[in-house]
Amino acid sequence: MSTLFTRIINGEIPAQKVLEDDRYLAFLDIRPVRPGHTLVIPKIEHDYIFTLDDETLAGLLPFARRVVPALEQVTGCKRVGVMVAGLEVPHAHVHLIPMNAIHDLNFAHAKETPTEVLAAMGDQVRAALRD
Repeated sequence: MSTLFTRIINGEIPAQKVLEDDRYLAFLDIRPVRPGHTLVIPKIEHDYIFTLDDETLAGLLPFARRVVPALEQVTGCKRVGVMVAGLEVPHAHVHLIPMNAIHDLNFAHAKETPTEVLAAMGDQVRAALRD
């Protein structure tokens, strides 16, 4: 059985994809902690980030870093926090969370976001990535 993230990669489940290449995908979280909360995943289905092969692990953060300036521009945040939890979906991933204070990383603030709000944010981030 494929993970939820593999189904997103394969286009079986819709997502607001903001950046993609042959090895990685960045897309908006449907339950963001803060507006612009983005998940970055390797396209290989692998459960735990710290058992990824060295090459895949080494490429994950440089790929994620490409999204950061767009998130900063669109959200006006002070920084983009990076978090690795790894329990929600059995597919290695990192969270990019626009933040102004440390308490912005609190997952208790996460809430389901309407599709149209995510679509608007996705459009803004993709436009900023093209700039």
